Amino acid sequence: MNILLSRFRLLLAATLATLSWAAHAQLSIEITGAGATRFPVAIPLFENEGSLPRGITDVVRADLERSGLFSLIDMGLVAMPATAVPDLAGVRARGADAVLAGSLYPQADGRYDVRFRLFDTQKQTELGGLSLRMTPAQNRATAHRIADFVYEKLTGQPGYFATRIAYVVKSGPRYELQIADADGMNAQTALASREPIISPAWAPDGQRLAYVSFEAKKPVVYVHTLATGQRQVVANFKGSNSAPTWAPDGQRLAVVLTKDGQSQLYVLNADGSGLRRMATSSGIDTEPAWSPDGEWIYFSSDRGGSAQIYRIPATGGSAQRVTFEGNYNVTPRLSPDGRSLAFITRNNGRFQVAVMDLATRQTTILTDSSRDESPSFAPNGRMILYASESGGRGVLAAVSSDGRVKQRLSVQAADVREPSWGPLTR
Repeated sequence: MNILLSRFRLLLAATLATLSWAAHAQLSIEITGAGATRFPVAIPLFENEGSLPRGITDVVRADLERSGLFSLIDMGLVAMPATAVPDLAGVRARGADAVLAGSLYPQADGRYDVRFRLFDTQKQTELGGLSLRMTPAQNRATAHRIADFVYEKLTGQPGYFATRIAYVVKSGPRYELQIADADGMNAQTALASREPIISPAWAPDGQRLAYVSFEAKKPVVYVHTLATGQRQVVANFKGSNSAPTWAPDGQRLAVVLTKDGQSQLYVLNADGSGLRRMATSSGIDTEPAWSPDGEWIYFSSDRGGSAQIYRIPATGGSAQRVTFEGNYNVTPRLSPDGRSLAFITRNNGRFQVAVMDLATRQTTILTDSSRDESPSFAPNGRMILYASESGGRGVLAAVSSDGRVKQRLSVQAADVREPSWGPLTR
């Protein structure tokens, strides 16, 4: 049995045995590593924040601290309204290089107008501000947007807090496809089944998921519209239908089918029409991933004798080998800017997340665990979500693209697998 097929079956067996359930449980996040240098920022209470059933600034602080790029300066319980410039010299004296001031104004319709301004205490200048409308129940969503604003102003990169993640969990015979905020909160069940669910993949619009379900006693690819719960079968051919991944235009999917023999790459429309075979190989081709510009499809294959990563033009043509270091590299995932490639490599018998700079071909191993799988970039390319194991059970973990920031996400007494980070949609 060839290496890639053996590994695929092992991964599938592990997935089916150790996915987890989290119907009403939240993912808890533990920061296991932080950046060497963190930006000191103060996020005091907003004016009138106490009128809300649940706060805003505590969520903003948690988002920024979890990123590993910021250290939070305690300002006590004193609120700083958005209507006045704070004592920037005083805030600076407490060690903060930036401070966020904000106010909440109740509206006649029961909503709140949330106004906030960010200040640079060193330059004694305002960096910008926004006004957002929210209901009391939207406190977390609003806080994530505020944290994204602060993150972008202070790092120059878009934030990723107002995004969602998908993952699969299992308890006993029950499998659930879960959707949660990027911080693990507000977990909701999109699909529950007594049969396995694997390979969730977000559409670029953030409103649909493609995934593989075994409810028909075989792997079948579905597209699921989250707002309505409507599901459509898009690939149910003879044999196995697996590994869906979206084209950047959101109109097509690459999938892996065995209808003509071994696992091979195909492209079809999001409604299941227009099936087209991408290549012919004597080996196994699997785990496709589109480049952000839509020009290439990267994939795993053992066509050269060992499991390696290749790419093929999205219009068809000859495949090009991408990885050459080591004898096992699989599960390619492109960064949003198309400059980096995350994948799983075997390093001294351990399966770990690695990232390659596609311009220089320099590869860096980012994790120190031994059973990593399913890497998925955050929309800004800063973090990579992946599945691993801890204490004999499946957990999700995240690592920054430079390897400095590390997080572990878990559900108490449950296994979690198959992560996918959704796009930034506003």
